[in-house]
Amino acid sequence: MSLNFSEYEAKWQKKWADTQAFRAEAKSSKPKYYALDMFPYPSGSGLHLGHMASYTPGDIVSRYKRVNGFNVLHPMGYDAFGLPAEQYAIQTGIHPAITTDKAIASFRKTLQSFGFSFDWSREISTADPKYYKWTQFIFLKLYERGLAYQKEVPVNWCPALKTVLANDEVVDGKSERGGHPVIRVPMKQWMLKITDYAERLLNDLDKVDWPERTKEAQRNWIGKSEGARVTFKIEDETETFEVFTTRPDTLFGVTFMVMAPEHPLVKKITTQPQHSAVEDYVLATARKSEVERKATTEKTGVFTGAHALHPITGERIEIWIADYVLTDYGTGAIMAVPGHDSRDFEFAQKFNLPVKRVVEGGDALPFEGEGTMVNSDFLNGLSKTEAIKKMLSHLESKKLGTREVQYKLRDWLFSRQRYWGEPFPIVNFPHAGQMGVPANELPVMLPEVADYEPSDSGEAPLAKIADWVRYQGKPGFGEGEVGRRETDTMPGAAGSSWYFLRYIDPHNDQAPFSPEAEKYWMPVDLYVGGPEHTVGHLLYSRFWMKVLFDCGLVTHDEPFKKLAHQGMILGPDNQKMSKSRGNVISPEDIAKTHGADSIRVFICFMGPLDTDKPWSPTGIDGVKRFLDRVGRLVVSDDGNYLATKAPVPAATEKLLHKTIKKVTEDIESMSFNTAISAMMILVNDLYKAECRSESALKPLVQILAPFAPHLAEELWEKLGGEGLCSLAPWPKYDSTLCADDTVTIGVQVNGKMRGTIELGVTASEEEAVAAAKAVDSVATVLAGKNPDKVIYKAGKILNLIVK
Repeated sequence: MSLNFSEYEAKWQKKWADTQAFRAEAKSSKPKYYALDMFPYPSGSGLHLGHMASYTPGDIVSRYKRVNGFNVLHPMGYDAFGLPAEQYAIQTGIHPAITTDKAIASFRKTLQSFGFSFDWSREISTADPKYYKWTQFIFLKLYERGLAYQKEVPVNWCPALKTVLANDEVVDGKSERGGHPVIRVPMKQWMLKITDYAERLLNDLDKVDWPERTKEAQRNWIGKSEGARVTFKIEDETETFEVFTTRPDTLFGVTFMVMAPEHPLVKKITTQPQHSAVEDYVLATARKSEVERKATTEKTGVFTGAHALHPITGERIEIWIADYVLTDYGTGAIMAVPGHDSRDFEFAQKFNLPVKRVVEGGDALPFEGEGTMVNSDFLNGLSKTEAIKKMLSHLESKKLGTREVQYKLRDWLFSRQRYWGEPFPIVNFPHAGQMGVPANELPVMLPEVADYEPSDSGEAPLAKIADWVRYQGKPGFGEGEVGRRETDTMPGAAGSSWYFLRYIDPHNDQAPFSPEAEKYWMPVDLYVGGPEHTVGHLLYSRFWMKVLFDCGLVTHDEPFKKLAHQGMILGPDNQKMSKSRGNVISPEDIAKTHGADSIRVFICFMGPLDTDKPWSPTGIDGVKRFLDRVGRLVVSDDGNYLATKAPVPAATEKLLHKTIKKVTEDIESMSFNTAISAMMILVNDLYKAECRSESALKPLVQILAPFAPHLAEELWEKLGGEGLCSLAPWPKYDSTLCADDTVTIGVQVNGKMRGTIELGVTASEEEAVAAAKAVDSVATVLAGKNPDKVIYKAGKILNLIVK
């Protein structure tokens, strides 16, 4: 074929770069459109097909909005701090910045080779000091507002990696990277008080256009519940402990208590005979990750030997420990009502603990439905709602408990004992105490280190750099004292929690962004990325945005107006692509044989945006043939120009306008697969009608351009189109040509469907009745009679009434 994709793709990529075709205007009278992709972590393994599936949808919409008169911001950057680069540095001694920069260069080259219309003048990296200066600045805003604090908390400690791991970095009790054992140990960590924003994070989900499953997942993660905090005394001790329950009405059904193994009272209340068993269980629990403890189905536990006293009846109740109770969920202790809770029931059955019924209903226990209270003293005969209300009043009047709203959401653990991350802009002085560094000292730069490993005790690599750690106080900031810098670094999620704001003003060295840029560009109009970030990045970004709103630095308190999730590209074996399965497909390898446009179009054609789709070698072959056919409408295989000035046949012109309308609507709704199907139908019709009219081919090329931009530019140039196809105004469709000439409607006889007829959309009643009588099934029912009454709405309904 005369059109060689390897030549024209490179040609148009250079043209777009040389002319900065996709550069967003800082100031414009046009309406703005901000389309954002979740930026990648730059790894040595390069970009994969999943990245292409993630970036293609946003690029299609960006290109479409650009030619529809919008000032489009479509940026790209890199989430560059992270554990993999650091682990590689530990193994090789090569600085993480070197491997990260090399990976970024590789990513940039690949992204440009696929024709993504990014504004490369706004490229950012979270590991660039010019960027993380402002991450530190925002951290100080959190710190000043009391939202950043230090606390000793149980963490996932990996001795082999010598670092704390987030819950999602631990799989089956081992580190996701390397498969090393992980244990739970208490450590002093930086925390962010996201819990202060729980109610707003919950309520403001109603403001955004997000997939309902994503919003529901965040609601469940935040986990609002209303109930009572109840105080229990420990027998023969002065101590008390509290539990939170959403079912205070079932208090008379409590038959045992369960504490988390880490609960601070466990060591004190455990009796001597139980000491060894309790200690062994506590140690065993420390080796389990929180994820494991939540997921386990088998109930395990140990009796402490201690008893609590029921706050109302005074009954002695055994106190157990079990790993399904977590110290940082609720109060770290629960009241067990096995008669009406299946988890408590399983535990009671295993350890032969008593079970009481306090709610009527069901043939057997546990019964978890609604019913009338029984065996519950002053609650007997009441419904659940009435009983909760009465018990709350009783607890408060007797000072045994209080009403309370709780959330499952916990504060964000924000420390890492790593080198490759943002240093905390904090200094600890012996007398002046802990202080945030002055703004004019930002960024607090990462120092050079001799090695990248934390100490065996978990102290971060920065702690080894004595000159860096030592901070000489100055007037107004620890004057006369020698302070010590914080040596932990921030997690990777720090830089990604606000990067969308830096894109709007990426070269500003006086502020993270200007008020004018924020007011113009925010919020993000379309955010595309995987659902795996639902309760991590997406929640953290919302939290930081709300804090910045409260600081008066932004005018919107939600960052992402519309969110779309792309499905995964599966391997040919229908499994998730991974090196271990040997089913990974390299997009660059496919591009060498089929072209970047073929991959872009095939990704869209495989199915709806949000569904997982298996890669098909034969499928991409078909897409390549389709694009070749489009090319041959304009240029023959031997290079001759085939397009003509001939008029477009009437039937083809109608289909052309219907296709423009269909593709327009499908891009707006992100139904890309059906848009491509519509274009395929049009191309088939052009061949069938032997139509190569420039009047039909130009708009075809334009509506194809968001999907296959390189081919579109090449054909647009050959067709004599003005300027770049990527910037040419979107073709308009004639709505009158989009209307159908005929319509199929149902024929009813006495209200019962008897057949269908095809009529002109404005056909008269007489024409409709005549057509109906010609239908065998209608004629049989009429049996030669004329209808006594006709109900007819042109193009919609025909009902013949016969007596």
